[in-house]
Amino acid sequence: MDRAKSDAAARAIRVFLLIGNRLLRDTLIRLFRKPADFSIVGQGSPSATPSTDVQDTDCDVILTDSMPASACASDDASPPLGGEVLLVGMEDDEEQFLTAVRAGSSGYLLKDASAADVLSAVRSISRGEAVCPPRLCMSLFKSIADGARESSRRDLDSRPSLTIRQQQLVSLVARGLTNKEIASELNLSEFTVKNHLRRIMKQVDADSRYEAVESARAHGYLNQQ
Repeated sequence: MDRAKSDAAARAIRVFLLIGNRLLRDTLIRLFRKPADFSIVGQGSPSATPSTDVQDTDCDVILTDSMPASACASDDASPPLGGEVLLVGMEDDEEQFLTAVRAGSSGYLLKDASAADVLSAVRSISRGEAVCPPRLCMSLFKSIADGARESSRRDLDSRPSLTIRQQQLVSLVARGLTNKEIASELNLSEFTVKNHLRRIMKQVDADSRYEAVESARAHGYLNQQ
């Protein structure tokens, strides 16, 4: 029997309660002492608990009612706490939620979350899953999509604008043709080809025709080459 209890304790999810609200902390202590698959390995207030105290417990999940960036305010650098962070008692606020995600939180529960919700969230996070209200999850998807679109726009803005003729010329340079051969291919004079190449090199910030080819390829002009 003692061995069975020892094995159960070894498998239990190690929880640290980093809760500033004393009433909430006491409620959570009672809640997590009932199920056999949890073990409270520490407790304290975010403003008074050094991060090293949390790290030393080797906890799996940290329950806190304070945003990660401000947790353990007694530490100047606010280093990582060690376990996965589950925020509880939070507002239904998109910006606060996204800030929590960016700060490294794995879970975000609102003030109206039930005791069953909290237990389920800790179990999920211990399995490597994220937890948040569906509506806020949608805001996360939208934020990532908006960020991708903005990044794409920045890439397009920074892309050098090459004319069709310049793209043809770079393509021929990439094939290893000389200026004379390019001039014959495009029915241009060698002088015109050289002028085109100088302008292209300036546009793509290259010091040689070969660097110009690599830069053009990097910007998507030679993807079919």
